[in-house]
Amino acid sequence: MILITGGTGLVGSHLLYKLVSNGENVRAIYRREKTIKRVAHVFSYYTDNSETLFERIEWIEADINNIPQLNDAFKGITSVYHCAAFVSFEPNKYNSLRKINIEGTANIVNLCISHSIKKLCYVSSIAALGSHENSKKLITEQTDWNPEADNSVYAITKYGAELEVWRGTQEGLDAVIVNPGIILGPGYWHGGGSGGIFKRIYKGMSYYTKGVTGYVDVWDVVKLMIQLMESNISNEKFIVVAEHLSFKDFQYKVANALNVKPPKKEAKPWMLAVAWRLDWLQHKIFGIRRAFSKQNAESAVTITKYDTTKVKNISKIKLTPIEESIVRTCQHFLKDIN
Repeated sequence: MILITGGTGLVGSHLLYKLVSNGENVRAIYRREKTIKRVAHVFSYYTDNSETLFERIEWIEADINNIPQLNDAFKGITSVYHCAAFVSFEPNKYNSLRKINIEGTANIVNLCISHSIKKLCYVSSIAALGSHENSKKLITEQTDWNPEADNSVYAITKYGAELEVWRGTQEGLDAVIVNPGIILGPGYWHGGGSGGIFKRIYKGMSYYTKGVTGYVDVWDVVKLMIQLMESNISNEKFIVVAEHLSFKDFQYKVANALNVKPPKKEAKPWMLAVAWRLDWLQHKIFGIRRAFSKQNAESAVTITKYDTTKVKNISKIKLTPIEESIVRTCQHFLKDIN
């Protein structure tokens, strides 16, 4: 039987759909029962038989920091997809990020070892990769992580989580890690993921930035994960990015697919520098939740590109063009809000 953590998230829900469609026996962890409904809704995007497929999932309530609950979830499991994570770029959320992303991953790794799990697949992020000062130099899986750099709290904890996976491989666990770009897919229109960006663009955004990063469709991530788990590949990590786009181009493509006005004004670096300082000041004085950090401001104008040679050499998956992914995601969004 296969265990999935984070089954109620974007990647987890699509992974569940693919696995049960393939006839696999699957158990999924959830923390709050109401979140399970999101998975059922995602299933409904892709089939008229969603209820039948959804009922094939064995759900178990467990927190990745609750060892007794996790131990029960691991009974009879042969392989694990660890998709659970806390996504936030708020500096004051560091302790929560660390608790879930690093300590939670350590718990999953430890139980994989104690239960003799055949293989673990961990969903990391391009945020956990190293960086170059030269924007023309592509980032690879081997690019060194610089602990002295001004990394975001999210990046720090995802990198820390990867270290826990590598520690597990030193203790005999077979594992693979995927480092996706910004993952595009439907069903999660709230929070810090890409779905929230679609929602903000729909409501109207005045400013764009010219930073560049990598994007990938959720189905491509899922297909690669399954392929890696079914292969003889172990103790390797893979960047999965379909295309690089500027934030401006991405915002324009989404606005066009949603039939709304795109942002018209560029947010200059000095404006972003003022914005994150004001955001910090508001938080300090009034306790308002952080919405824009120094690291957010820097990434908004940074050109970052990734080398996908490694994944292309082992995978036959044809990555989805990002414009196609945007259009499909926007179609689901518009149906959900109507």
